Amino acid sequence: MQDRMITFNDLPEVVAQLRDEVMGLKSLLTEQHRVSNAKAVDTHVPMSVDEAAEYLGIPKGTLYMKLADGSIPATKPGKRYCLYRDELDKWLETSRKNPVPLSDEQLSESISSSHKRKPKPRNW
Repeated sequence: MQDRMITFNDLPEVVAQLRDEVMGLKSLLTEQHRVSNAKAVDTHVPMSVDEAAEYLGIPKGTLYMKLADGSIPATKPGKRYCLYRDELDKWLETSRKNPVPLSDEQLSESISSSHKRKPKPRNW
């Protein structure tokens, strides 16, 4: 805000500045909305086993083994498996061993609590 007093004669200039700022914000919001809608459209993309193995970065044999025991979500409408990218992303997120990185204090506390020490015998 400006420190000077706004007079009646300054009103057209101030209203024009406010209009320009509102129009700028409106254009930014429409651009952001367009970008977020473009990202949301491409989430459910079907993939073959070769594409899924490349996407996950694992060998095809390992992928087939995980598909056979049902640990990776997929459909098999005929002879071939059909996997979806968004389902693979969800599977990757849920199969993490430690989803949130621990701080140094939390890490040292978890390590010390996991190591049980046998108490020393006391000779009274």
